[in-house]
Amino acid sequence: MLRVAIQHEFLSVDPEGRVSGHDAGDTLVRRLLRLFPGAQLVGDRTHRYPDFDLVPLELLDAESTLLINMDVIDSVPAWRVMRGATAKPKIMNFVWWDATRYDESVEMAELALSCALFPTFANSERTIRAIADSVRRWTVKPLAERAKIGGVNLGIRLEHVQPRSEPATPVVLYPAIYVSPRKQPNLFIDVVSRVVKRTPLLVEARLSEAHLVSEPAMRLSRERWAKVGPLMPSRSDYWKALAKTTAFLATADEESYGLEYIEALVSGAIGVFPNKDWARAILPEGYPYLYQTPAQAEELLYKVVTQTEACRRELDAAAGGDFIGWLRDHHNDDNFESAIAEHVTRWFGPVETANLQ
Repeated sequence: MLRVAIQHEFLSVDPEGRVSGHDAGDTLVRRLLRLFPGAQLVGDRTHRYPDFDLVPLELLDAESTLLINMDVIDSVPAWRVMRGATAKPKIMNFVWWDATRYDESVEMAELALSCALFPTFANSERTIRAIADSVRRWTVKPLAERAKIGGVNLGIRLEHVQPRSEPATPVVLYPAIYVSPRKQPNLFIDVVSRVVKRTPLLVEARLSEAHLVSEPAMRLSRERWAKVGPLMPSRSDYWKALAKTTAFLATADEESYGLEYIEALVSGAIGVFPNKDWARAILPEGYPYLYQTPAQAEELLYKVVTQTEACRRELDAAAGGDFIGWLRDHHNDDNFESAIAEHVTRWFGPVETANLQ
């Protein structure tokens, strides 16, 4: 039976041996460790922690190990390292981010080639389609025809959701930990700045350390109605904060799935989204809070923070009577665990998994 190793370039492990990062990548590493008991993490040194071993790539038992690589462009170099120990290295790509993130032709071609050469599991139906299109466009026909691509929506761990605690003043969340250009943070600030002139609210932004000193973060932090700070110290604190969040305004150009948005929605926050394919893909048909222009975003956000309970009733109506129930049915991470375990077995053979019942 194969053993699993997981490679993630920006892995964050604290001194107690916990995968401690807050971004989607670290969250997914924790999920994979739960799903595949005894899985190893690839690192730059050897270290044994209570729940997993950290092992350099060149020291893996390549003959009996499947590498789940979250650094997809690096799969060919990883294959070369493992090829030194076995004739047939076993590598599976895990595309957990927006597949259109690259705009340099070299990187676009590298991504397509990697996904043509190695079985690839993607984090959403939209990413599956984007990867398949990239493979067709950037690789030769014999490679494209043999590509193995699958995936499923990631979903969230529903047991983390906390009971609602409505704030006295509406809380609007900046729904990301980065203020990169594709997130359009200045659009978020512009819209919220206009809404706060019409009604009291508090904006909260919890950012990755590197982004706390960015221009958008500094601009937002100067506003008396905004609270900009580092990430929550624990996932429990994160979920408790979501339970006190009234709404969020999404402004991203593109998302592969939108894990943070789903977590906020299922916690009871009302999302105002751009009317884009990526947003419609995660929401029920007829979702009422989609905007085309900044002016529409302003009006929708104003409505959400001043008529919150009425807006929640509108969400229920759009989802057939129970919006939170719809989210739980369509974004349960049990589906993700079952799907990735099934693809691993189909592509590579038996691997020990946790009980999925």
